[in-house]
Amino acid sequence: MKVSLSLRILVACLALGGLSTAALAATDSAHKSAPKHAAPGAALSAGQLSAADRVLTGKVSCEFDQSIDVEKVHGKRGYFNLAFKGKTYTMVPEATTTGAVRLEDKKAGMMWLQIANKSMLMNTKAGQRMVDNCQHPSQKS
Repeated sequence: MKVSLSLRILVACLALGGLSTAALAATDSAHKSAPKHAAPGAALSAGQLSAADRVLTGKVSCEFDQSIDVEKVHGKRGYFNLAFKGKTYTMVPEATTTGAVRLEDKKAGMMWLQIANKSMLMNTKAGQRMVDNCQHPSQKS
């Protein structure tokens, strides 16, 4: 199985006990000014709202016949519900300098990472991938 170098670095950082900002390509100043843990309904920064505009919503097909549903939270701009294996996580975007979209539910320790050609769900507390190779129809080449 061919694994990209950046994915190996991300997994290695997770295995060492958590996500490093270097592994996720340091966040920009909008992220630094945002609250560390946005409470449900809390106002989001301009950087977070900009990232929210790029979140792909709907059913996303993943490896091993798994899927994830990503939907906007009605009435809470920038908030998303992500459903996987019977659990739903309320996530907010975090601005990045790389163009990747990162959604986080910091309380649950879950992170959704969306890049150009795929997405993955990570458990940052356990330091492991929950599911990988997820592709929204618009991510398929």
